[in-house]
Amino acid sequence: MGIEIKCFATLSRFLPENSDDHPIQAGDTVESILDRLGIPTKEVNLIFVNANRAFLHTELKDGDRLGLFPAVGGG
Repeated sequence: MGIEIKCFATLSRFLPENSDDHPIQAGDTVESILDRLGIPTKEVNLIFVNANRAFLHTELKDGDRLGLFPAVGGG
């Protein structure tokens, strides 16, 4: 079982080498993947799974595409 992971902007430093087919286990959630990759949850502002808004408790399935976005500011 595997998922595709995309980490955008400042989160790109956490992108694993196997981001195209990152292994998951049954019952893995977005939060468990963040923990495994060492990404602090407070650094993630938006989460998408298969282009739909998701949350830390969202359970992941084989073949999902996980997108992680940090808070972005500017002016």
